[in-house]
Order: sequence, then structure tokens, then C-alpha cells
Amino acid sequence: MNYQSYCHRLQHDMYFLISTSRLNEQVVDKIVLQLNRVYPQILTNEEAEKFRNPKASLHTRLSDLLKHLQKKGDRHCQEFYRALQINAEQLFNDLPSRKILKTPDPTEIDTDKEQYMLNDRGPVFFLACFSVAAGLALFWYCCNSETQVIGRARRILGFSPIIIGGHVRNICMLYLEDMSRN
Repeated sequence: MNYQSYCHRLQHDMYFLISTSRLNEQVVDKIVLQLNRVYPQILTNEEAEKFRNPKASLHTRLSDLLKHLQKKGDRHCQEFYRALQINAEQLFNDLPSRKILKTPDPTEIDTDKEQYMLNDRGPVFFLACFSVAAGLALFWYCCNSETQVIGRARRILGFSPIIIGGHVRNICMLYLEDMSRN
């Protein structure tokens, strides 16, 4: 990614910000106040009053503000971008210079896309897999000849008609009776 100074970026974004009514008076006033109150102070009190003057049109005030910040230097333009991001994040993300900076590198791996590719199955799939694993574990535990839990398993299955269907419960009970005979 090529480094661009904030002044160069602001010059590139200036037409976008001024051309249409993307910034309303309230947002411009908030940005001017933030630039006036930030330390080190970007705009003096007199400059802030000038750029907040309601007698001048918004278009004129905004273009004067952007030109003024470009004359002041890179640090001032950087603070303008920070104030824009805080007060109008959607507009900040739509800036032409941001789109240039966000142009993806074709060799770079998109981790967000990869994350969604790994997690494309829903919670029902997870519950189904978990149920199969739990069922197999219970089956293996009950079938192990070293453990004598058939009586306990019969009691658990006998009192669980709500948890599992009657048909499944009958099959499990028949299996446990066959196991207890052997």
C-alpha cells in the first residue's frame, strides 16, 4: 500500500465532501468544535467561530475549512479525518481515499471470508453431531463388559419417556435386557 499524506488524501476527498450535501451543518459544527478542543489545538477560537458562522453557506464554510487545514499541514488534516470518523463514520468509510486504501491485495488471505467458510453450518448441525457423539458414548459405555451399569441405565431409560421417543426407548430397553442375559 502506497503511503499518502493526509493533505494529499484531503485534496483527493475535497470534491467528494463538498459536491453533494453529505455533511450537514450539525456534523460540520461538531467537527469544527472537536478540532478547536483537541490538544494540541488545531483551530483557534477565532478560526472555529469563522468556520461555524451561520451567515456563510455550508458549502463555503466547508471548502474554506478544508483549504485552511491543507495549508496548516499533515497533522491538521489527520485530526480532521479523526474528527470525521468520530462524527460521521459511514461517510468516513465511503471516502474515495479510503476506498483506494482498502483495495485488497490479491495475494492477501481474507480472514473474514475464511472464517465464514469454516462456520457455514448452523446450530442444528452442531446439535445433531453432539447428539450422535453423546449417543455413541453412552452406547459404548453401556456395552463395555467391564462396567456393570446396565441396571442403572435401565432405570434411567425407564424414567425418560419425555426425553426420547417411546419407540426408541423400547428398542434401548430390549437391547439392555439382551445384554443383561449375556
